[in-house]
Amino acid sequence: MKKQLLGSSHPSVAMSLNNLALLYDYQGRYTEAELLFIEALEMAKQLLGSSHPSVATSLNNLAALYHSQGRYTEAELLFIEALEMIKQLLGSSHPDFATSLNNLANLYRSQGRYTEAELLFIEALEMIKQLLGSSHPDFAKSLHNLALLYHYQERYTEAEPLYKESLEMIKQLLGSSHPDFAKSLNNLALLYRSQGRYTEAELLFIEALEMIKQLLGSSHPDFAMSLNNLALLYRSQGRYTEAEPLYKESLEMTKQLLGSSHPDVAMSLNNLALLYDYQGRYTEAEPLYLEALKICMQLLGKEHPNTQTTWGNYLYFLQQVLNENRQEELSDERSLQIISDMEKSSLENS
Repeated sequence: MKKQLLGSSHPSVAMSLNNLALLYDYQGRYTEAELLFIEALEMAKQLLGSSHPSVATSLNNLAALYHSQGRYTEAELLFIEALEMIKQLLGSSHPDFATSLNNLANLYRSQGRYTEAELLFIEALEMIKQLLGSSHPDFAKSLHNLALLYHYQERYTEAEPLYKESLEMIKQLLGSSHPDFAKSLNNLALLYRSQGRYTEAELLFIEALEMIKQLLGSSHPDFAMSLNNLALLYRSQGRYTEAEPLYKESLEMTKQLLGSSHPDVAMSLNNLALLYDYQGRYTEAEPLYLEALKICMQLLGKEHPNTQTTWGNYLYFLQQVLNENRQEELSDERSLQIISDMEKSSLENS
């Protein structure tokens, strides 16, 4: 309608294209999202010039899409271009500049470039503190980002106080009945799980799950993710019969909400496959690993960490099958070929 009323070359049309692209990105419809983000970016450049805050926003959005796809080289170039543009237009003491620093730091964290990420996260944190104060939602978000980095690095004693400070701040600023509070609870619970503090983790996971159910309903991606997290905890504890129905519910919900070809679906398939793998249910595990790999390869590419993790799990699974001489339980040609190659390699090295 906007296109008909305002013409195809109007800033509001570019904004609408951008918003639709964000929706497609969220749904995992990356090819469609990319086309719209590029169209919105080109339109913004033509209408507003190549150096404008709206152009920087479009660059950031396209970079974030590439980040989620594991296209890190392309993402980095765009994030840096947006960062430089905001610096020139708004100065290096502006909240948008701090946001851009955070975006680039998140990318570096995904790549395992932790030293570079930490420097940017700390710079963004200090800037937000100076500009907006230490009682602002953006400051809480920056604390959370830094905590997540330390969590990834297994620097648990440094991550925990930051998670807790961020959690308390969100509680004060947004209230204890807010989706961001539930997400923070989830992340703190994941930290406790990593530390083997299962009792504390379970209490937080259940609290977050109930909160998300009340706030967003039981048919929401965040609810599906919370189910998955609780199942992950139960699997870690060897509570397989409790984990399985949660994994299955999470998987089905994610498929319904986001479509059957989405990175979150691949993650759910991988997790359920791992559960079956741990239980020695190899016939059930094999097709789930393969489906997860197919989605990861198509959407994220072979270099993406999620693809690498799933591939690693699958290979370890095949090695277990070989070690236990249970090849007859598998049916996929590729699986059997890889096992055959493993067997030959083992004989050659012995």
